[in-house]
Amino acid sequence: MAAEKFLDKAWPAAFAFFLALAALPSLVFGLLAGFGELHWQPALLAWGICTAVAVGFGSMLGRDLVVMTRLLRALRTAPETLPNETVLLVPGMRSLGQEAIRLIHAERLSRARALASAAEDRALVERLPDPLLKLDEAGKIIWRNDSAITAFSGETAALLRHPSLREALAEAMASGQPVRREIVLSVPVMRDLEVTMIPVGGPLYMLVADRTRERALEKMRADFVANSSHELRTPLASLIGFIETLRGPAADDPEAQQRFLGIMAEQAARMQRVIGDLLNLSRIEISEHSPPREMLYLPALLERIVAGMEPILKAGAVSLHVDMPADLPEIPADPDQITQLFTNLLDNALKYGKSGGEIRLIARPGGADSRFAPGGVVVSIADDGMGIAREHIPRLTERFYRVDKGRSRAIGGTGLGLAIVKHVINRHRGRLAIESEPGKGTIFTVWLPERTG
Repeated sequence: MAAEKFLDKAWPAAFAFFLALAALPSLVFGLLAGFGELHWQPALLAWGICTAVAVGFGSMLGRDLVVMTRLLRALRTAPETLPNETVLLVPGMRSLGQEAIRLIHAERLSRARALASAAEDRALVERLPDPLLKLDEAGKIIWRNDSAITAFSGETAALLRHPSLREALAEAMASGQPVRREIVLSVPVMRDLEVTMIPVGGPLYMLVADRTRERALEKMRADFVANSSHELRTPLASLIGFIETLRGPAADDPEAQQRFLGIMAEQAARMQRVIGDLLNLSRIEISEHSPPREMLYLPALLERIVAGMEPILKAGAVSLHVDMPADLPEIPADPDQITQLFTNLLDNALKYGKSGGEIRLIARPGGADSRFAPGGVVVSIADDGMGIAREHIPRLTERFYRVDKGRSRAIGGTGLGLAIVKHVINRHRGRLAIESEPGKGTIFTVWLPERTG
């Protein structure tokens, strides 16, 4: 800045200086001519030459000083706008100008490298698979990457209000060292998170690693062993008993063999259903913390489910009444899990409804039912069966919970169908309502939102 001001004032002074230099020999030549020592014509010629040289050199120097001023100003403000070279007339100024140009090119290259490095760093941070948030000293969000937006689009406030997280924030700010905490976020579904607070001067970075899948896998293994051993113990004992009977007392009794083989086939099929439902439930629980993003037009899917159940409905002499407008909105949903959800509910209505009765499937936009938030889709499935007593309703979605264990096993129930329904709805951030009264049937109502974030 000082150099620019100096050069701005230097070129008029330099021009005046050279004019003064031109005036001095003019005075000398004038005196010589006056005293007769020099003819006036050579004196005039010499004066003209000196003046022309002084004015020309002064003009060149003044121009070069102006160019140098512009170069220095560009070096400070916008080096990328300068040409690769410039023309300087005075020999001494040329080397100075070339040095200025070299500095400008070096600065231009340095800025370009810094911008490229900053862009690469930003792109890398944006593409991190783990959520990363930048917080101020009060714990308010300054910036967050794409993973954080996707993972906590509607739950950031609940995350930042977590007591353990607030303690970790205060500890990291006080110590200036990274602080790690494991927390459980229960809204909207249970998630196990490992959070690291990283202070960097004033702001603080919060790196979040979602350990829900790992914890779910550990829990799945433990639950699968516990549940399968409990549910498979009885049919397995039956199979062992019948095998021993067939090898012993019934070895020569064809009639008993056929009867026992039929029972053994039923018990093996029951074991197969239990294992299949346990595996399905485990797969859903593993992905429960991650809501689906694929958009689904529900009426078309429900029509396919209904068409696939027609043979079973005919065999049970049960009629299915469907009321479903075509203008329902699309919702984010996993087609396979939604198919399993409504297949389980329809199968439940078929099993526990009245023989020769009617099942009603009604779909409406979300705002049509005041129990749920506006938007999305509400689907209700009603049967005209024996109904369920009030005290059983809160526990219907527990795994292996049965209102009537004998009847459930007799019709092939595993006690896992409604547990699967609950976890599918949880993954879709929806809600389930159950209404029932003994002797008046049961209504299962599912609300699926238009946004899962």
